Amino acid sequence: MAAKEDIYSKIIPRRLRPNRQNAVKHGSHLDVLLLMGFPHNRALKALVSTGGRNVQLACDWLFSHVDDPFLDDPLPREYVLYLRPSGPLQNQLSHFWQQSRLTCGKNKAHNIFPHITLCQFFMCADSKVEALCGALQSTVNQWRGRFPSPLPLELYTSSNFIGLFVEEQIAETLKKFAFDFAAEAATKADVQVEPHKKQLHVTLAYNFPSSHLASLEKLARGIEVKLSCDWLAVLFSRDVRFANHETLKVMYPYIPQNEDELELVPGDFIFTSPVEHMSTSEGWVYGTSLSTGLSGLLPENYVSRADECDTWVFHGSHSFFSALPSEKSNKESRTLDGLLSIQCLDNSKAGDSSIMNVVCQPMQVLRVNSHSQSPKRTLFVCRHGERMDVVFGKHWLSQCSDAKGRYVRSNLNMPPSLPAWGGNRDYDMDAPITVFGAIQARTVGEALLENNTTIDFVYCSPSLRCVQTAHEILKGMKREGKLRIRVEPGLFEWTKWVSGNSLPAWISPIGLAAANLSVDTTYKPHISITKLNVSESYDTYMSRSYRVTKDILADCKNKGNNILIVAHASSLEACTRQLQGLTPHNAKEFVQVVRKIPYLGLCACEEQDTGAWQLVDPPILPLTHGPNHSFSWRETLQQE
Repeated sequence: MAAKEDIYSKIIPRRLRPNRQNAVKHGSHLDVLLLMGFPHNRALKALVSTGGRNVQLACDWLFSHVDDPFLDDPLPREYVLYLRPSGPLQNQLSHFWQQSRLTCGKNKAHNIFPHITLCQFFMCADSKVEALCGALQSTVNQWRGRFPSPLPLELYTSSNFIGLFVEEQIAETLKKFAFDFAAEAATKADVQVEPHKKQLHVTLAYNFPSSHLASLEKLARGIEVKLSCDWLAVLFSRDVRFANHETLKVMYPYIPQNEDELELVPGDFIFTSPVEHMSTSEGWVYGTSLSTGLSGLLPENYVSRADECDTWVFHGSHSFFSALPSEKSNKESRTLDGLLSIQCLDNSKAGDSSIMNVVCQPMQVLRVNSHSQSPKRTLFVCRHGERMDVVFGKHWLSQCSDAKGRYVRSNLNMPPSLPAWGGNRDYDMDAPITVFGAIQARTVGEALLENNTTIDFVYCSPSLRCVQTAHEILKGMKREGKLRIRVEPGLFEWTKWVSGNSLPAWISPIGLAAANLSVDTTYKPHISITKLNVSESYDTYMSRSYRVTKDILADCKNKGNNILIVAHASSLEACTRQLQGLTPHNAKEFVQVVRKIPYLGLCACEEQDTGAWQLVDPPILPLTHGPNHSFSWRETLQQE
């Protein structure tokens, strides 16, 4: 304690010193921001707008909103309390969310994640938010052990609505919890909360075309409602000014050409109202940036529709069955953030005139979702690029060999050279990628780089097309030679699809490295080539894929957040489905899924706080490349 007191005595003028019991003992983020010279109302607004996570985020928010005309507006935010599922049931609901979106497109339910609404949106002043969060935690603590488990849900469908309804008697119990929270919030935070009075339910789909009902209902009936689930009480807030606005996500950067235009930064969100949308010129909309608070005109084709909840701020979640470890770690991190900021102030030797200018480290303008959590582990699975034998046919080798057996390029889409040509290479069974395949892969790598997505580990199937694709992705990310590819035979596709009675004669890691491909020659595979059997059963393939994926994740745990697997179309399904707690499709359904996955198709599977994995939107746009047939000017242009 004496050391902390010395810090304060060195950096804070006597007239500005706060009560030491409040500033030093609690080390609150607000105290630190005030010591840095920020006005009280702005510091509070910054903390509330970033979920109170740490001083750094609050500072970033303040600096990015320095020109926000509403920076000093005292208007409070709107809050809402939801029950949010976690565990196996959440995995099933997430799968329904994604499949329904892929099958039938987006409907109104997709604007918000799966949840049960416990109260209406309500206002809370910035100065009362900490007390509001305390009221929620206190209420959950009182209900811990009393919360009904399991929560009985029943599927209900109509012409434009599908949902899971809570059994009536249990629903009354949940409403009692909501009333208890409302009473606690009124006492501790002086806010008026109106508990939800309608039937409690999880909305699966609504406001969709009637032609989609059968497909959506079939998907909904696949949800196993009796799966175990830890329901979490979660608190979110939103900016009330944009409650009825459309939410858009910036896809491409835009530099304003005129004073009334808005700068666009990829990853930012834009709010625009239907009235403003209609009043602007064709191809332009008027919107307000989430990350800066500035408004202006922007080109409509630079943004895409986003979900409403993408811009909400997360203020905490609490389990009814156990105190989540994250609750404790969040408290510890907040205290640590406060102490680190105080130490930075000390190091700066700030005096009366310099407190306003003190910054612990270079601040980055806040350009991303305000309520984003600390980085989670993410598994990316990607299909290889365009392959030679598909483009030029199974006899493609005869088109690029001269009389002496040397490789000769006969089309611009054929690579200038091939690795290990002239050796005992069986290219019929292990085809390389085309020139466009390499371009596809580099394009994906460049997009990941532009999106600031880092990759810590790369694994790939032993197929040459997969190794080459992984190498080109690393080129696009400017990580070629810096990150080595781990060749894992366990990631090879379903061996039933291999023609003949033997597996391909793959180039060894040493041979691949000799061909200047960024391969880790020291890597020891989890499943050796000798363990692969020709014509394995579907169950064996799915089991193998799941096992090797789990082994890879275990190997990389605590060593890096992002793992990239480059393998086959089937790998996107085989490496992620069971990881989410879902049972495999049957073989027929599996084949139908695989047929829809294009070259360089990419999926992202994210580890949740509960330890479960869930598919999420990839950080980059999809890649579409249409067919481009071979062109002969003689045959086409010299016809009589």
